[in-house]
Amino acid sequence: MNWYYTQSGGAQQGPVSQDELAAKLEAGELRPGDLVWREGMAEWTPITSVPEFRLSAAGPAGAPPIPQTPVFSNPYIAPQASGIYTGEIVPNYLWQSIVVTLICCLPFGIPAIVYASKVDGLMARGDIMGARQASKSAKMWCWISFGVFMALIGVYMLLMILGAAVGAASQGNSGF
Repeated sequence: MNWYYTQSGGAQQGPVSQDELAAKLEAGELRPGDLVWREGMAEWTPITSVPEFRLSAAGPAGAPPIPQTPVFSNPYIAPQASGIYTGEIVPNYLWQSIVVTLICCLPFGIPAIVYASKVDGLMARGDIMGARQASKSAKMWCWISFGVFMALIGVYMLLMILGAAVGAASQGNSGF
């Protein structure tokens, strides 16, 4: 049976026999995380996960076991096809972003919409940390937009009160 192998993400090598591959593993030419494949296998697999090579990977008697290398190198991003649901709900603040953009302040609402629209895509890819950060940024820009709107209303109200007071004072001094 012919085997193929790759070393540290390098080019595919082989075909080699099972005995040759076991000898390379025992000699240390192959590491436990190197991938192997043969006809009939669904996908490339770490050599130490293949039953035919587990004894070869164990090394000499009394040697400490060789640690398995993880299949996924980034612990924060799950594989796309995993279908794993973590149960965490990360709010996207999209409707709030749209409301503050339309009613309040356009320049500050646009970044809120941009960040809010990223949340669901990041969640779908399994990037929980990125989704949390985008959600936090969308919320922050919503509050900034709302705060600027409230400050503008406050300034408008103050100007109206001052204008009414100045108008009343000028009517009181006109002598009518």
